[in-house]
Amino acid sequence: AAAAGAALALAALSARRAARRWLARRCWRAVGLKARLLEARRRDFCPAQSVSYVNTDPLLVVEGRGARLIDERGRSFLDTRNNVAHVGHAHPAVAAAVAAQVSTLNTNTRYLHPTVCELARRLLDTMPAPLRDGVVFFVNSGSEANDLALRLARAANTRGASRCLVVEHAYHGHTSAVIGLSPYKFDHRSFGGRGQPEWVTKCPVQQTTRAAGRTRPTDPSLSLPGPCRAPLVPQAPDLFRGPHRGADAGRRYAEAVAEACAAEGEGGVCAFFIESGMSVAGVLLPPAGYLASCYEAVRAAGGVCVADEVQTGLGRFGTCWWGFEQQGVVPDIVTMGKPMGNGMPLAAVVATRRVSDAFAAGPEYFNTFGGNPVCAAAGLAVLEAIERDGLRANAAATGQWLRAALQALRAEEAERLAEKQRRIREREAQMAAEESDDEIVFSDEEDD
Repeated sequence: AAAAGAALALAALSARRAARRWLARRCWRAVGLKARLLEARRRDFCPAQSVSYVNTDPLLVVEGRGARLIDERGRSFLDTRNNVAHVGHAHPAVAAAVAAQVSTLNTNTRYLHPTVCELARRLLDTMPAPLRDGVVFFVNSGSEANDLALRLARAANTRGASRCLVVEHAYHGHTSAVIGLSPYKFDHRSFGGRGQPEWVTKCPVQQTTRAAGRTRPTDPSLSLPGPCRAPLVPQAPDLFRGPHRGADAGRRYAEAVAEACAAEGEGGVCAFFIESGMSVAGVLLPPAGYLASCYEAVRAAGGVCVADEVQTGLGRFGTCWWGFEQQGVVPDIVTMGKPMGNGMPLAAVVATRRVSDAFAAGPEYFNTFGGNPVCAAAGLAVLEAIERDGLRANAAATGQWLRAALQALRAEEAERLAEKQRRIREREAQMAAEESDDEIVFSDEEDD
């Protein structure tokens, strides 16, 4: 009966989608809906809520299928920007699971329900020990997950420390608390240099000056290679733009974290927050050994280590479920966001028993719709799709293909540049020879 209901719901969804396509292609273009919608956005929304491509031709998307978005004219776009539809837009299994559950029950999490319990167990099974034996908190977004992670870290700290460490240009969400953990936000010029909370330390600590609207280090030796010599703040740990690029770069970048811990003395630190792959900072992967050295220093100072997996987790690195696994470390707390529900408002925090027990000694934690039956059904469908469709292996294979293609492009460009330089050298040699011939002719005339 449930399968039949899901099939009917999916059929109804397909019919509605077909109707939307018909309207889009036959009506919307004629009445100029895109222009009217853009006008409505500008009138009824705060300008801080940006619209992509508004400076050229904003997209009016009416449908998504897999990795592609469809606009009102029926044009198909490869979606390289949306990081929420984890297993693809309108994945049939996710859509069917949501449709079946929403037509049956959706309520708060104070009641028992099998789906959320199964999702918790399946999620914990993807974690290494001791997180596998830890607990799950379901929330509604990655921002909310990181906000809760901060509360957990404070509850678990036995020294009463409040100091939190983050890396340059990090982004952990938009609540008031986690904006304080996000240099990408609190360094905005609108804060006038006062956005960073007193209890937060950026690693590395870099003395900077403001010039032409950009943050620049006072040390002029920190600059980009090549023709662009404008010095920029290192987005640690950055093997491309930062000051450390050798085999020991991980250890050397981690020294900034160790120094920040040492600066707190006996009081210690509360937590170290880091994305396992720093997306906003420029899609940076930590150098080998970086997280291990950082975790060692933070734990010695009494703090906990938080892995923000909102944009890197659930198999996106291909070879493993979670980005931190590539560094051979295990955090105390892991956060994840809406990709786990394929865009449904579902996120989670996984914590060790030690951390959760400390938190349980405080007031009750209640999240009205975090992990509700509908979103939990979406989460289960996502985990099943990752396994059934071999998406981790696909991510690894796609990454290898892209890397090989970029390396081939680099080799082709290097060959083209070498050929151009060879022609320039030949032309310079030819010009030098012509100048030499002119001098010889002129000398002969003088002898005559």
